[in-house]
Amino acid sequence: MAEIQDALASIARAIDRVNEGIGRAVAWTALALVAVQFLAVVLRYVFGVGWIWVEESIVYLHATLFMTGAAYTLLHDGHVRVDVFYREATARDRARVDLFGTVFFLWPVCLLILVKSWPYVAQSWAVLERSPETSGIPAVFVLKSLIPVFGILMVLQGVSMAASAALVLLGRTDAAR
Repeated sequence: MAEIQDALASIARAIDRVNEGIGRAVAWTALALVAVQFLAVVLRYVFGVGWIWVEESIVYLHATLFMTGAAYTLLHDGHVRVDVFYREATARDRARVDLFGTVFFLWPVCLLILVKSWPYVAQSWAVLERSPETSGIPAVFVLKSLIPVFGILMVLQGVSMAASAALVLLGRTDAAR
């Protein structure tokens, strides 16, 4: 039983490290997003110039930041939660809520996103979809690929959460988040 618990803890730590690394790397996108948005405003309102690729890059940066950073946010318990009793609950009760929420809410929604987005993204890749604008970014297929990336990262973080919750329920207090 101890080997299984150690394996669960190792899996949870590995997934957490992956999402921590991705989250820290993608956090720099926020700085780029602010800089590009500032550039777009200055170009438009000071110089009266607008470039479509600058405007579209704001969408790409925003999507990258939020779609790939969502699992990092979940790792650090940063998503909105209706905290009626969770904050005051024991570690075992929080583990039960986390396990239930992961299995019955997080995974089904993420799997639905993966299943439904796959044909959408595959079709975009098949034609190497470009921006509808002549001077736009010719990589809409890459932008759409963020949808399954989001689903995969969230499912993985759910595995980490479920493993950590299971460890708490099995009596491993060192696994409590």
